[in-house]
Amino acid sequence: MIHDSLLDLSLLSNPLFAQDAELSVADYLMIGGVILGVMFLIALLIVGFKYGGLWVRAWMSSADVSVLSLIGMGFRQVQPRVIVDAKVMATQAGLDTNRETGISTARLEAHYLAGGNVPSVVNAIIAAHRAGIDLDFDRGAAIDLAGRDVFDAVRTSVLPKVIDCPDPSRSGKTTLSAIARNGVELKIRARVTVRTNLGQLIGGATEDTVIARVGEGIITSIGSSDDHIQVLENPDRITRAVLDRGLDAHTAFEIVSIDIADIDVGDNIGARLQADKAEADTRVARARAEKKRAEAVAHEQEMKARVSRNRARLIRAEAEVPRAMADAFREGRLGTAKIL
Repeated sequence: MIHDSLLDLSLLSNPLFAQDAELSVADYLMIGGVILGVMFLIALLIVGFKYGGLWVRAWMSSADVSVLSLIGMGFRQVQPRVIVDAKVMATQAGLDTNRETGISTARLEAHYLAGGNVPSVVNAIIAAHRAGIDLDFDRGAAIDLAGRDVFDAVRTSVLPKVIDCPDPSRSGKTTLSAIARNGVELKIRARVTVRTNLGQLIGGATEDTVIARVGEGIITSIGSSDDHIQVLENPDRITRAVLDRGLDAHTAFEIVSIDIADIDVGDNIGARLQADKAEADTRVARARAEKKRAEAVAHEQEMKARVSRNRARLIRAEAEVPRAMADAFREGRLGTAKIL
């Protein structure tokens, strides 16, 4: 055993054996490096296969989207394609994509995670930018998160929308009914041209409020007219009176114009009411006359009853006379006169 130990020590002290040991360690390091390199290449292939196309598209479009941002989007449950498409559209449209003040990748991700519609907001900002309307990303995102269609709002601001008053799809009515002071009914259908007021879109009243206010203004204007002929001759006086009232205050829309599309003459409500009143007065007079007649008949019957009662008393009194005379003869209080 001592001999074997001495042999091992001699081998370890041999320079050739030490060189073999160093080579084996280098081999292990080389194998580890190869494994790490292969793993790195596989990771690069996966990242390139998943995000390479998006990164190349963003790079070719001069959109500032890094590979690390794309990888982070995957971990944050954000669809990278939506963010890249929005960033490319903003960049190509010439919008401000500065990280601090503009449409940055972080802001797009934040709006996406908040439940907003990123493509709609970017499209709305591009449309507003082309139309010369001041709309930044923060306001557009706020409008979108408030539940409004920001792209439709910008489109309506550029191209005004025409709404019917009344709206048959909402109220089921096709005309407004208004009565002038002379009692004649007018049936009116109006068309209101509105455009979106982006400054009051958040918290502003909707189309229903505008329709209700315009309808109320038309009815009030016609109701203040002395004669329905005045309205038929000059319908513009209605629209001017309605516009002067500022009915679009605190609403999400600005009223451009109010046009009277159709006016029809309805019933003569005043004459019908007067006829109904006359009929009611006639019924009241008849009821009063019938009451008086009934009272007279009742009084007549009462008088007849009194006559019958008094006649009975008279008969009863007449019946008492013979009895009194008989009692008088019997008692000798009544004598007969001797006739000479």
